[in-house]
Amino acid sequence: MRKLLFIILAIIAAVAVFSVLIFFLLQNKDKGALQVTSTPNSKVYLDGKAVGQTPFRTNDVKNMIPAGEHTIELVPLSGNFVPFEQKITISPRVLTVVDRNFAPTGLADASIISLSSIDNKKDSQISVVTFPQGAQVYLDSNLEGQTPILMQHITESDHELRISKDGYRDKTIRIKTVLGYRLDALIYLGINPAAASQSATPVSSPSALLNTPTVTITNTPTGFLRVREKPDVSSPEVTQVKPGETYPLLNETNGWYEIKLTDGKTGWISAEYSTKN
Repeated sequence: MRKLLFIILAIIAAVAVFSVLIFFLLQNKDKGALQVTSTPNSKVYLDGKAVGQTPFRTNDVKNMIPAGEHTIELVPLSGNFVPFEQKITISPRVLTVVDRNFAPTGLADASIISLSSIDNKKDSQISVVTFPQGAQVYLDSNLEGQTPILMQHITESDHELRISKDGYRDKTIRIKTVLGYRLDALIYLGINPAAASQSATPVSSPSALLNTPTVTITNTPTGFLRVREKPDVSSPEVTQVKPGETYPLLNETNGWYEIKLTDGKTGWISAEYSTKN
């Protein structure tokens, strides 16, 4: 008799309910599963191919995804939001869960959670990476440190994972750790509007208004940010820019910034991974 043990990851709104089981499929040992949720509902693209819309899940053995790195893109069906694009890793016999809450630039948040096999089959671990970095990580109300962080020797049990950073909304996820696996959590934090308004400061002098506005590239999951001909994810790629680089801002529209490149050319970048100065 074939043994079947499924991983179920469920993320619901701000407080997610996340449970994990491992499944072993003799016929699909090199494939994994994918579950995607979003608010509002979105079209789901995997490696550039439309595969459905949220809530989405590969709940059929025939639809399992080959293990390895893939690119997922979510395009909201309503609202004027910038599509969400992210590289994910599908692990054999594991369900990877992607959840995205769309909102105006800077306010959106997301979670990508999966499991990775580790050598020590008697240990369970939790890895947390956040954007932005330096967020405090609480496991069952105990402060464990700041992101990025790897927690080892975690009890195989249900846990509550809470991510907190000044100026951003807390993110809380219910998880269950499994022996022999590392739970990988990639978390995008949304700005807390109340905190942002309190920290806002007026322009100190009229001369500040005369300064040319610029845009600084922030951290991205891929280590670079695509520059496109037009403010659209389907527009051709002009070049790529890197986190920390700053460019003159020429124009902005619907979550996109038009910048001037060092060679004099112009292009559009997603405002989600850049900060206007």
